[in-house]
Amino acid sequence: MSEVQLKEAISTLKETGVRITPQRHAILEFLIASMAHPTADDIYKALEGKFPNMSVATVYNNLRVFREVGLVKELPYGDSSSRFDFVTSDHYHVICDDCGKIVDFHYPGLDEVEQLASHVTGFKVSNHRMEIYGTCADCANQKETH
Repeated sequence: MSEVQLKEAISTLKETGVRITPQRHAILEFLIASMAHPTADDIYKALEGKFPNMSVATVYNNLRVFREVGLVKELPYGDSSSRFDFVTSDHYHVICDDCGKIVDFHYPGLDEVEQLASHVTGFKVSNHRMEIYGTCADCANQKETH
């Protein structure tokens, strides 16, 4: 986990007047360390031993605060629970159709797509999102062995 990212996130929260509680600190740490794009429930289950009085609602409320200050992106995919991604830089997601695993990838060539879309359509483009779906290696291996 990047201590620098954690310190920067905490100073962002302080600058916006958000108090740093032990639970907020732990949720941030978990998000920064996690590459799995956890759900609120995943975060709750991972931290409930350390914070027995913390509820799933507490996790959701903190994720909402983090989202509002721009530290976290909510990734609503399909009917399943939203997943949360600590914002580092623009990147894209490859999503497994079977298990729902989400993996980040960055492709700098796609950075030009907003400029092109703006040029072609006359839109003032604010952002874009791209998702690629398939079967992850773990699920593909399980299918082969069954």
